[in-house]
Amino acid sequence: MAKAPTGSKNGARQPRAQGVTSKAVALASEDQLDAVLASVSRVLRPLVRLALALGAKHAHLEAVLRHLLVDEARRAWRETGVEANISQLSVTTGLNRKALTAKLRSTEDALPRTETSAAAKTFTLWLQLFADDPACRSLPIVADSPDQPSFESVARRASRGNVHHRAILDELTRLNLATQTDGRVELVASGFVPAQDLQAMLSFVGDNGRDHLLAAVANTLGAPKPFLERSVFVSGIPLEDCEHIHRLARDRWSQLHREFTREMTRAYERAPAEATGRLRVGIYTYYEDDAAGELPPADPAASPASKRDDT
Repeated sequence: MAKAPTGSKNGARQPRAQGVTSKAVALASEDQLDAVLASVSRVLRPLVRLALALGAKHAHLEAVLRHLLVDEARRAWRETGVEANISQLSVTTGLNRKALTAKLRSTEDALPRTETSAAAKTFTLWLQLFADDPACRSLPIVADSPDQPSFESVARRASRGNVHHRAILDELTRLNLATQTDGRVELVASGFVPAQDLQAMLSFVGDNGRDHLLAAVANTLGAPKPFLERSVFVSGIPLEDCEHIHRLARDRWSQLHREFTREMTRAYERAPAEATGRLRVGIYTYYEDDAAGELPPADPAASPASKRDDT
């Protein structure tokens, strides 16, 4: 069989991807690549919608993609026991050496990790206490006696004493998740949804979306122990029924949320200091009017920019 061609525009030979040794394999890989890119496109569409809505441009998204390519290529090489050099990363990512050198010097993440949020941990534990005892919706900020539940004790338990309870309380108040009156604090939300804080909301978009997709990707790539990653779906029903099922999912999640929070709290409190396991369990529902369908392909002839180029 003929080997897959190698080389570059300037004629310099490039290392061939391992395993691509025949035209048949190369063609199969191209078919597979089309499917991979179609899947990536579906995943990226809502993120591109978010990015455009908040003012991001092509250059910003390209920079993010370049960084991720380098970061994931290094991770993939490390899994084989190799700390990749610039040449190996160039072959894996398709980026030139200059671009790689710049990216290896820049590894920043502007968003905090949601699993480290003391406010989220405290709110979740408080919500659990409220589910077990409705009287805990309102708590004294500081207890009069050691046996009395208080916001201070909840915050200390949730953060392991690493964050002062007053700082956590101020954050929950700022996010309109709790209110303070006369030395007491009261829950005013049923879930930690920091709608008043765009950065916090973006952190949840990133972390929730990442872990959902990591489970799906791990399963697709043949994880030894497949993760739970399932959904049920339907099309062609009235929007009113969509909303009814949406409410049903919310109700069921409330019960599951309490059960998961109880088990996670127990595991967290008895975990040794050196424990490093990370777990996220989630649920989602989305519906829309699908009558419009996908946008039609763009017509270059109808583009004002194209008409200007033709003149």
